[in-house]
Amino acid sequence: MKRLILLFFFLVFVSCFQSVRKPVDYVNPFIGTSNSGNTFPGAVLPFGMVSVGPHTETDSCRSGYISGRPYFYGFGHVHLSGTGCPELGNIILAPTTGNVKHDTSGYRSTYARQSAMPGFFETNLTSFNIHAEMTATIHTSLNRYTFPECDGDANILLDVSQRFSWNRDRDGYARIISPTEVEGWSLSGDFCNTGNRQLVYFVAQFNKGATSFGTWTDDSLTADLETTGSQIGAYFRFQTKPSEEILVKVGISYVSIENARLNLNVEQPGWDFKSIRQNAYKAWNDELSRIDVKGGTEAQRTIFYTGLYHVMMHPNLFCDVNGEYPAMGSKEILNSNGHKRYTVFSLWDTYRTVHPLLTLVYPDRQLDMIHSMVSMVRENGWLPKWELASSETYVMVGDPAVPVITDTYLKGLTGFDVETAYEAMKNSADDVDENPIRPGLQSYLSYGYIPMEDPGSKDVWGSVSTTLEYNFADWNLAQLAKSLGHAQDYDRYMARSRFYRNLYDSDTGFLRPRYTDGTWLTPFDPVFTNEWPGSPGYVEGSAWHYSFFVNHDIPGLAKLMGGNESFLKKLDQCFEEDLFVLWNEPDMAYPYLYTYFQGHEWKTQKIVRESIYKHFRTGPDGIPGNDDTGTLSAWYVFSAMGLYPVCPGNPEYRLGSPIFDTIQIHLNQKHYPGEVFTIRTKNASEKNRYIQSMQLNGNPYPNYYLQHKDIVAGGELVLKMGSQPVQN
Repeated sequence: MKRLILLFFFLVFVSCFQSVRKPVDYVNPFIGTSNSGNTFPGAVLPFGMVSVGPHTETDSCRSGYISGRPYFYGFGHVHLSGTGCPELGNIILAPTTGNVKHDTSGYRSTYARQSAMPGFFETNLTSFNIHAEMTATIHTSLNRYTFPECDGDANILLDVSQRFSWNRDRDGYARIISPTEVEGWSLSGDFCNTGNRQLVYFVAQFNKGATSFGTWTDDSLTADLETTGSQIGAYFRFQTKPSEEILVKVGISYVSIENARLNLNVEQPGWDFKSIRQNAYKAWNDELSRIDVKGGTEAQRTIFYTGLYHVMMHPNLFCDVNGEYPAMGSKEILNSNGHKRYTVFSLWDTYRTVHPLLTLVYPDRQLDMIHSMVSMVRENGWLPKWELASSETYVMVGDPAVPVITDTYLKGLTGFDVETAYEAMKNSADDVDENPIRPGLQSYLSYGYIPMEDPGSKDVWGSVSTTLEYNFADWNLAQLAKSLGHAQDYDRYMARSRFYRNLYDSDTGFLRPRYTDGTWLTPFDPVFTNEWPGSPGYVEGSAWHYSFFVNHDIPGLAKLMGGNESFLKKLDQCFEEDLFVLWNEPDMAYPYLYTYFQGHEWKTQKIVRESIYKHFRTGPDGIPGNDDTGTLSAWYVFSAMGLYPVCPGNPEYRLGSPIFDTIQIHLNQKHYPGEVFTIRTKNASEKNRYIQSMQLNGNPYPNYYLQHKDIVAGGELVLKMGSQPVQN
């Protein structure tokens, strides 16, 4: 009886604990830190410039951290999350004890009992018996190191040169101002070997004066107060009592040392670690609470809110507290004039999921991102393709800014200079002379596809893939032209959007690489891929990964393939023979293509649920590949809600199979008329994954898609779920 009473109170306690958990409490920043997810587990605010956290590698790690590695090599201040190439990682703090050993092998440490939550990271550095904690504001970090008793040999090192890159350049500068302050800069760049360069400026301040300090250059440790070069840094040594805390706050800027200090003074005038951490917690919970989910399992809620958390890593803020930032290309210092300037536009990835999600849930952020993109046109003459710190890396293919801007505008976020954006889109679509955005454009226009061997295509990566990306961009440009009243432009770009038909080989049933004389690439293996760079004619994939990538014209593609039955048979084969790769961007929409064919919508529900259960988990391997600045995480967030934007530029969402009992999207009424849109499921479970019936705002609803305007008006979609498919 006593045991039963104890069990009862335990269950009541657990129930109460679960009922008061906030969205932020479900986030596990370690999800995606292995299995090539390349996510970042340190402390950062939503869309923050500063991201302070641990390094498990010293050279070419993408985010700085890979789960399970034995050592920490200090804590960096700016990071990428989920990318496929290394960059940033600059301004490393490394607390140690004993003699000053300034090389990475000297300040590395084993660690234990690490933990992380949004805006906070902590661990025990067991090699030095130091407890390290860190939190952040938008432009600054606050670090707290608890030392053992030390007689002048409690050390805090600041490595200015170490960063992540395939390039070995390590230039930096450090100047010690006083026993409590150091300033300088660190060179960063060469993302994916593309040659971009930027300086990361910093000011670091200590709450306690050092007993001794100095700098190093290469192998030389000196008492000099200033140093510059390729392997440099500064060290500070302290006397500490047992369990004494030393705090270090760091301001970051891409503009100047003065602005780094300004950011620090404005955002952290004091030394209140608890307050900074609490503010970070609140900031994250406020943003994550824009979507409220109930039901599902504990694990599903953890994966969902962690996914939403990862979406808010990039694009991140780039301007300082005074609005200043380096201009695109020239790096001239400009001011954002009331709009926030963003950076890290991984657009080939994010146009598919991240930006549509931001448009729906965080329209203020998305609109400022569009302002940032349009400003890049004024500064550099072109829309961004894969921008990083106001440098264009030109990574990946296509013209991905076009669908981002078109989708945003057609979903009602029109408060930007659309005419400048439109002219820039036309420029990238039509300028055949030295066009950095669309290599091979002359061939594309001459042949109606990009041939394999044409001299004009020499800079093209993947002739089929790039043709299809240009088709999709042209279709989006046509939609914007129509909305703006440019009828001739609409007709011209719509015609170009159908160029994919010129690559269809009816003998094999695939979109296939072709030569200038019209003959096909031979031999041809639709399955072959060596992951990177991909099969001949394709980008990071094969013919199977691209032959359904005509999201803007699925009925036309089906007709080209011999009709709906032939199309569906081939799509079935893609999934039945395990040829679908969720983490390959062009494939991401494939499960939702069944919703275009009456009576086959249940296959979308089946495959989406299977993909969710198979590929997403709560451990470090919980993301099935590169998160690509939130792209895969956004796929999960959409799919778990039962919605998916198959075709950005078309303001609708295809319906899948929600995994929660209730999903509430709290709408931003500054931009949208509704207050809340609710998706409510009846009888949803792992087994009950099939939609039996639908009601929208109390009325029977026949469609397997929702219009954006219906969602942002507010209302309720009710889905009755069951264990058996419904084949209408």
